[in-house]
Amino acid sequence: MQAEHLTKQVTSPDGQLTILDDINFTLHTGESLAIVGVSGSGKSTLLGLLAGLDVASHGRVILDNIDLNTLNEDGRARLRNQRVGFVFQSFQLLKSLTALENVMLPLELAGMISPEKIAIEKLSLVGLGARLGHYPNQLSGGEQQRVAIARAFVVGPKILFADEPTGNLDQQTARQIIELLFQLNQQHGTTLIMVTHDPAIARLCKRRLTLAGGKIIPDET
Repeated sequence: MQAEHLTKQVTSPDGQLTILDDINFTLHTGESLAIVGVSGSGKSTLLGLLAGLDVASHGRVILDNIDLNTLNEDGRARLRNQRVGFVFQSFQLLKSLTALENVMLPLELAGMISPEKIAIEKLSLVGLGARLGHYPNQLSGGEQQRVAIARAFVVGPKILFADEPTGNLDQQTARQIIELLFQLNQQHGTTLIMVTHDPAIARLCKRRLTLAGGKIIPDET
């Protein structure tokens, strides 16, 4: 993963607003990176650009040796489906689907004929082998986030993006979720990029990138 001169500008009533300004860094396969900074510093915007969910005003992102600037919206969507996993603060589970069906969904969208076995394996891996038929409203917050993690890893992603993955969880459950994320990161060699406001979580990552006013400021790695 590389970010080269990454800049994001938007037009506001007061003129042009720069949200991110000349962001540069390289992250090697299997590494973990925490993106930290105060609210409004550009953390989630950066995550969106790195994942190809948004398009930069200037600069480029190289994801798994592919320049996102060379892809149209459909191409970026295919790349995400094949090589990227997401874990969000709000879980983003489909309420009408069971835990198993939520995890099967990315495989079905990718055209896999019999995704059930792999989905069951991933749910068992995150400790939910006995909850396959439960709907999100029948699961605790921590269990819902485990389903989301299983769904993120079911496609064997090269890179996992996590946006405040423990924001809606109590402290003990949050610790368990973070341990699970790092365990899977190490076992699968998946690159992990995490936005977090928690300094303790940030210290667990191999690298740390601190944003202030849309710029990277010096920090320990």
